[in-house]
Amino acid sequence: MHVPDGFINAPVSAGTGVVAAAAVAVSLRGARRELGGGPGEAGERTAPLAGLVAAFIFAVQMLNFPVAAGTSGHLLGGALAAILVGPYTGVLCVSVVLLLQAVLFADGGLTALGTNITDMGVVTVLVAYGIFRGLLRVLPRRRSMVTGTSFVAALVSVPAAAVAFTALYALGGTTDVALGKVFGAMVGVHVLIGIGEAVITAATVGAVVAVRPDLVYAARDRLTVRLQLRPSPLSADPDAAPRPAAAPAPASPAAPATPRRRSTRPLWITGLVVTLLCAGGLSFYASSSPDGLEKVAADHGIDKKAEKHAAEDSPLADYGVKDIADARLSGGLAGVIGVGATLAVGSGVFVLLRRRRDQAQQEAAGVRTAEGAPTAPPATEG
Repeated sequence: MHVPDGFINAPVSAGTGVVAAAAVAVSLRGARRELGGGPGEAGERTAPLAGLVAAFIFAVQMLNFPVAAGTSGHLLGGALAAILVGPYTGVLCVSVVLLLQAVLFADGGLTALGTNITDMGVVTVLVAYGIFRGLLRVLPRRRSMVTGTSFVAALVSVPAAAVAFTALYALGGTTDVALGKVFGAMVGVHVLIGIGEAVITAATVGAVVAVRPDLVYAARDRLTVRLQLRPSPLSADPDAAPRPAAAPAPASPAAPATPRRRSTRPLWITGLVVTLLCAGGLSFYASSSPDGLEKVAADHGIDKKAEKHAAEDSPLADYGVKDIADARLSGGLAGVIGVGATLAVGSGVFVLLRRRRDQAQQEAAGVRTAEGAPTAPPATEG
């Protein structure tokens, strides 16, 4: 659903650019809480995971799957990112992907970048996260419910993005096409694409829930189990008189209990390998049919005023490396380069945000300590 240059006029494109910039600014602030908060050490583990999520979204977006005759679809990724790393961080993940796709791969117009971030990032994240959290409040506290809820949230988020594009087209479409036709065609094909999105999202969330449920941000409070230790009935003497319960020993302030940290390295390495396989190998077998927006635009004349991409001469344009004749090698290498670039940029942004949060907390703690420190009594003469 990458909108090219020329589909939406300049005033509306400028407006969506302002909306996207504001959303990114708010997300940069909100992501500090998501990357540094949460129970235990889970928040600290979100930063490296968020970079991997962005790279995974980039890789899986290369895997177009057929949805109808002559039409394909691909992952949008907003639902997946929001569920795994939080809504603010999710907006940033999708924004990083869309920015690199537009600049390096000529995928999605540069003047339409604000439109794409608003539509594919903000709308999908807000819709998916709202549905996911709303359903979790009324469903049983089970891991299977998390996977099923992620399916529903992802399924709804894709046609919601199609509706948002139709609204933007109604405001600033550059061609004269009946709005009812655009709405029906966009929503119809993207309901089918949403099924594929839902399958990918549920499978990924389910895999993470199975091995590390504490890393699923949107369901972390639902998957936290409080353990209560009870004495075994076999250890009690049936003939002995019941003993009064001993008073709990006061906790020592010098030795607070600290939860054992679990390394995320195995999951991160596994995720990176899968990501590289998707981008560097499986992408060669992706459907070559136009995606939902491209098909609707061609069928209804929305693309009559489409403009050439400013980065069409990029050495990585159209997801291939320039001057490499072998299509498999060219596409695979471009995918690997894209994964590396997305991982580097995304991880850099998220680690920087977490460090700034930690620095702010340390400075605030220093101020509180200084304010609460006892002052020395004044010296007396004599």
